[in-house]
Amino acid sequence: MTGSQQTPAPGTTSPRRGGGNAMALLVIASCQLMVVLDITIVNIALPQIQSSLDFSTTNLSWVVNAYTLTFGGLLLLGGRAGDILGRRRVFIFGVLLFVLASLLGGLAQNSGQLLAARALQGVGGAIASPTSLALISTTFKEGPERNRAFGVFAAVSAGGSAIGLLAGGVLVEWLDWRWVLFVNVPIGLLIALATPKWIKESERHPGNFDVAGALTSTLGMVLLVYGFIRAAQEGWGDTLTVVSFVLAVVILALFVFVERRSRQPITPLHMFADRNRSGTYAIMLSLAAAMFGMFFFLTLFVQNVLDFSPLQAGLAFLPVSAIIAVGAGLASQLLPKYGPKPFMVTGGLLAAAGLAWLTLTDVHSTYLGSVLGPMLVFGLGMGMEFVSLTLMALSDVPVHETGAASGLLNATQQVGGSLGLSILVTVFGTASANEAEKQVTSFLSQAGPAERLRFQRTRELPPPWSDQVLTSGVSAAFVVAAVFTAVAALVALVVIQVRPSDIERLKGGVGPGGM
Repeated sequence: MTGSQQTPAPGTTSPRRGGGNAMALLVIASCQLMVVLDITIVNIALPQIQSSLDFSTTNLSWVVNAYTLTFGGLLLLGGRAGDILGRRRVFIFGVLLFVLASLLGGLAQNSGQLLAARALQGVGGAIASPTSLALISTTFKEGPERNRAFGVFAAVSAGGSAIGLLAGGVLVEWLDWRWVLFVNVPIGLLIALATPKWIKESERHPGNFDVAGALTSTLGMVLLVYGFIRAAQEGWGDTLTVVSFVLAVVILALFVFVERRSRQPITPLHMFADRNRSGTYAIMLSLAAAMFGMFFFLTLFVQNVLDFSPLQAGLAFLPVSAIIAVGAGLASQLLPKYGPKPFMVTGGLLAAAGLAWLTLTDVHSTYLGSVLGPMLVFGLGMGMEFVSLTLMALSDVPVHETGAASGLLNATQQVGGSLGLSILVTVFGTASANEAEKQVTSFLSQAGPAERLRFQRTRELPPPWSDQVLTSGVSAAFVVAAVFTAVAALVALVVIQVRPSDIERLKGGVGPGGM
């Protein structure tokens, strides 16, 4: 990284020498890793949480959703707060709020307390995460230096989910489920203490907070996700399912109306006027939907069908983190020569191929023979995608709107993940219910009197019949996830247009607009 001294552009921090920039990137990336991995770190701990706090199976899914929905729904407000109040100040506040929520979650004595803490964690993450991405734009010089920083950030963002699964497995196996939350406390405090030393405050831009926009977008998405989850459990004709979808459409329409009339909207709609940026958001939405589903369903598969322990399940996902880092590093090195479009298209196709491969899993599959290969193909594609999408989303954005632009990119990732997972859960529920009817018939034809009596009491199929039901649902979900990534590749091919000025900026030259 460069150590040259130069006058900073308005609204940016002063450049630092190589060691200072390295430490600044370490602080920023550590925060992003902490925030992103908390989406999945609780996945492996869910069985222990359920038994400890007496969750019902239906409510257990909200341990994940309470975090991702507040995180995704308020990211735009968090990005705006950094623009108005100063990014370093807001960054530290978000990290400390995340630490407090993690402590409260670890101390929770009932399901309500844990869900409230997880929602508060999402608020803290929504404040810290978009600000951290914007800090890269204002800390690192445009060109190769910023490309490398974005490459690290993208690798952390994409690999955090897999790292979360590994960390969750280690903590649950060796300590207790509460430590998947307690672990954030010392890490967050170190980040908050290091930030003033290594990151300078950004210029503050006067403005107002669009609270109405934040509330309507968050509530609309909560209702939409709830509708899909409800449909998986009660069917599409259920009254509450229909009401949820209707209210979601009305409130999201109200969100668009509010944003059009707002003088300083939380979502600057003019950003969608740029063809490349709109395409980038659509691609991120589709890829996140597939990625969240891949981790969620493979976690179920390796623990319930392959009979992995929590630690073994976490280790099973470690190669994904490594290959995502490889993909991100490869893309960041070659972007100045080829531009982002080839990596967007190739990354989407690789992800689709990996998910299509996973549809072949069955009860006789093994980790090395049927799971590892598809995960590596998927991870390589995602690494290429994330660094390319990050650079494209912030390309040609004025300095005073980098917080909003980065917040919108992060929001599409989290909202896409929540919405996509809810859709895939619906597909999974329908397919597994259909398969369960067949397996119940098979089981009853072979079971003895005691086994039949146990089934009548619990309505739960024992292995291997239950494994077949789960595998059938997982395979169906992967079919739809593969479609999501194929759509992302198609959007990249048809919509994205890389201009000569974009290539010049990636090389460190002077292009119109800047970032």
